[in-house]
Amino acid sequence: MDHEERFTAGLDGTKIWWESSGAGAPAIVLCDGVGCAGYIWGRLGPELARRYRVLHWNYRGHGKSARPADPERVTLVDAVDDLLAVLDAAGERKVVLAGHSMGVQVILEAYRRAPERIHALLLICGSFGHPLDTFHDSPVLSRIFPVMKEAVLAFPAIARLAFHTLVPTRFALELGRWLEVNRQLLPAEDLRRYLEDLAHVDPEAFVRTLASAGQHDAGDLLSRVAVPSLVVAGEKDGFTPMWLSERMHAAIPGAELLVLPVGTHTGPLEHPELVALRVEKFLTERVAPRLGAEAQAPRVA
Repeated sequence: MDHEERFTAGLDGTKIWWESSGAGAPAIVLCDGVGCAGYIWGRLGPELARRYRVLHWNYRGHGKSARPADPERVTLVDAVDDLLAVLDAAGERKVVLAGHSMGVQVILEAYRRAPERIHALLLICGSFGHPLDTFHDSPVLSRIFPVMKEAVLAFPAIARLAFHTLVPTRFALELGRWLEVNRQLLPAEDLRRYLEDLAHVDPEAFVRTLASAGQHDAGDLLSRVAVPSLVVAGEKDGFTPMWLSERMHAAIPGAELLVLPVGTHTGPLEHPELVALRVEKFLTERVAPRLGAEAQAPRVA
């Protein structure tokens, strides 16, 4: 399987890491949630790369991407700028965008900005806006997050120490397995990788990015989405309650919905075969015919 890793520069010069695996059209671009650096695609990504070119990249201050010189340049707007820069660097004019968690907001805003570059949307376990207001169907996080954010910005060294030492611990792993995921379906190793990713995220970038996501809302865009869309929801998702995915499915014309039984926010890892089969069916039935039609359409001089 072809694989390469590269960096490209954002509009402000920030180095953005991306990788490419596999070959074949359409290219599929994987967009993470905040605090993540690829763990959620650990099973779906390689499966897709058997037939398609799969691109994956890291947000600013996440994974292998650099922190921006201006610490405030970590908004959803910046993420969309960086996503389009990755597409240009990869030589892809038009792609399928897949987003998980906050990645759903990123790909919706990318569609708002450049719909001509998008074949289809895969909206996985994510909200279309204001995710802090609906976390576990409660406004509590939206109320306490500003205090958390100010604490991190006021004491960045302590925050970095906390991220590096407390997040990737056995206690955090077991707490997550009991409270946030289906421990009967999710291997502990998959959750451990998430905690390791989070432990290496720059805390200032994390809270600023999450603040931007918390204020964002693409609800006005949903009824105007004119490309094939597949919404994937976890039946027991606490981060993104299933009713949000159902609302998004109802609002996007012609959208399809896959509900993962007893699945949580890590649904693609809990039901890897089901997700892979459903995505492949969607690409074959909804996207491939459009590719053929576009290839046969006469070009306008």
